[in-house]
This record gives sequence, C-alpha cells and structure tokens, in this order.
Amino acid sequence: MRKLLAYPLSVVFYLCFGLTLVIFHVIQWISFNVFGYKALKISVDWLQFFIMRCLNLLGTRISFYNPYKISTDRPLIIVSNHQSMFDISPIMWYMRKHHVKFVSKKELGKGIPSVSYNLRHGGSVLIDRKNPRQSLAAMMTFGDYIEQTKRAAVIFPEGTRSKTGVPKPFKTKGLEMLIKKVPSALIVPVTVNNSWKMLRYGNFPMGIGNHMTFTVHKPLEIINFTNKVELIQQVEQTIVEAIEK
Repeated sequence: MRKLLAYPLSVVFYLCFGLTLVIFHVIQWISFNVFGYKALKISVDWLQFFIMRCLNLLGTRISFYNPYKISTDRPLIIVSNHQSMFDISPIMWYMRKHHVKFVSKKELGKGIPSVSYNLRHGGSVLIDRKNPRQSLAAMMTFGDYIEQTKRAAVIFPEGTRSKTGVPKPFKTKGLEMLIKKVPSALIVPVTVNNSWKMLRYGNFPMGIGNHMTFTVHKPLEIINFTNKVELIQQVEQTIVEAIEK
C-alpha cells in the first residue's frame, strides 16, 4: 500500500522538483551575471529551501541538529556520510551562513538545471575521478580558496552514496589534501540518517513518509592533532557510530 501511494506522490514531486530547478536556473543566471556572487548565493540558498519543500510533498520530514555555535570567521571542512542526492539541500540550507561549497564529480557540472550552474559558478570544485593529476590540482586550488575566503568545504569521503545506509570505508586522499591546504579550518563531522530511504525503490517511485536527520558533531581543531591519520580516523568513527542500523 505504501509503495502504491508512492507512485502518484512521486509524479507530483518530480513535476515540482523539475520546475523548481528550471525556474531557479534562470534566477541563478540573472543573479550571477547581473549582480554577482552575493546575489547568486542568495538564489542558491532559496533553491535549497524550495527543494526541501518539494520533499515535503512525499511526506518527508527533515531534522537538522546542530547544538554548536560555529564561527563564520573560520573556514570549515564539513565531513559527512553520503546516502543520496537529497543530503545536499539540508546541509546547504542549514549551514548557509558558512557559504557551503562541495567537492563533486565533474559529471555533475553539466546537464542538470540549477545544480550544474551552481557547481560551475558558485565556488565548488569539480574533479575527474579518472584523472588523478586533474583531481589533485583542482583540490589544491579549492583548498586555497576555502582557506582564503573562510568558507565551508563539504566532502563525502565514501566517494559515492550508500544505497542501504551502511557506510562505505572512507577514501581519505581528498580529505587529507583539504586538511593540508586549509590548516586553519575546523573539521565538522555530520551524520546523515534515512536519506537513502528516499531511493529505496529506485528513482521511481520515491520513498515516502521518511524522517531524514542530520546531526552535527563537535567541531575538531586541526592544530590539535599532530597525527592527521588519527584525526581522520576519529572523524570517521564519530560519523559512523551515529548512523542508524
């Protein structure tokens, strides 16, 4: 019965979701080309808000728990597990004062209204996972950008989303590079739960009636760790231990 109900709700969702992306693609283009980065940033923030409202059409609830007052005068490296593309909007919306940017695969830089445009023009980095030399250079440039602008880099060290919620082992090279290039940053571990259930049946129908939760853990000072391997291991352990089994 639940899956049967998911079919008509998914149609409504995809219509609203697609329309939202198309409308905000135009808004982003005008914002950036006429008014510059600040206007683009505002338009992208509100895009995330409306994407979450589209998810509400599926009976989705979103809770974002962040008990910490994190300074906007420090660059951040937000490290999170990855369960679906719907991890993105809540992190961007609820952490928006930190100017959230993503480490993303280059394939997402074209063909997706709104999303691709923001990835190309909003400060995120697109890496070619088949080209280590390009990836390394891009990550180094991105790290310098985050350090200088005191913005927030989001990285999903699993490398790809978990389709069942069970976390994949962290691939640490990208995170190691960010830690090296953004030495003044705070590391902010975030645990995502139940996002994978949005795609439990595949792309159609969507999962309905889910409660997605995001938990921000205590930020860690890079300078407090002489052994960066231990830092990464602690971050991974903190994130994984909070994933619902």
